[in-house]
Amino acid sequence: MVWDGFDAEQFDKWFRTPEGKFALDQELRIMDHMISAWPRRKSKLLEIGCGTGIFLEHLYRCGFDVTGIDHSPVMLQAARKRMGNKASLHLCNGERLAFDDKEFDFTVLWTVLEFSDDPDAMLKEAARVSAGGVLVGFLNRHSIYFLTHGRMWPWASTSTLRKARWFSLPQMHRKIIRASGFIPKSTRSVLPGPMWSWKDASPWKQINGIIYPPFFGAFTASRVDFIGRKPLTPLPAWKTAPEP
Repeated sequence: MVWDGFDAEQFDKWFRTPEGKFALDQELRIMDHMISAWPRRKSKLLEIGCGTGIFLEHLYRCGFDVTGIDHSPVMLQAARKRMGNKASLHLCNGERLAFDDKEFDFTVLWTVLEFSDDPDAMLKEAARVSAGGVLVGFLNRHSIYFLTHGRMWPWASTSTLRKARWFSLPQMHRKIIRASGFIPKSTRSVLPGPMWSWKDASPWKQINGIIYPPFFGAFTASRVDFIGRKPLTPLPAWKTAPEP
């Protein structure tokens, strides 16, 4: 799916609504929790599907040297406006990255696999260009949010979220293992309640402001660490076979 100007405007506009701002705060909270094990100083991080740069900007502020790619020229234009010279930005299909093996320390895919034509290829590319690990954030199919905003009920109007792929946790873990050869090290979720409860008022703020086990929330994040761990299956370490 290639996003247009209206999509880019609506994307940023959503995060300025009370529900969207609350959701953004919780996504940033879980992102901080998941990347807390990764070193920041001089670490190169790639975000595949950076969109308008909201999360790329946060990762920059966390201390990473950031690069963002997106398939949409309009989204990338918005990201350039937001980031200025703080990031290297490229128009690129995440399913076929123009980067060398292990060119980055870490790669982030944050609500992008849902809109990919080939999410398995995108995950494989993310693993290929990463030396240290991959963080995947995705919409949870086994959540209240999916029932209200993801499932295409007969009476529901078509929306971007209803056209997206929503993943279950077992499904996503199988994809990550196939793509990387590694079992995810950590998985958590946020926003267990329906969207109308995403607010700062009590008790909803307390209920939705906690990081939960992976099955409960509307949004789930799963992290794979490559450093110091043995893969389940051999991964290609050389572009050409080493000499004996």
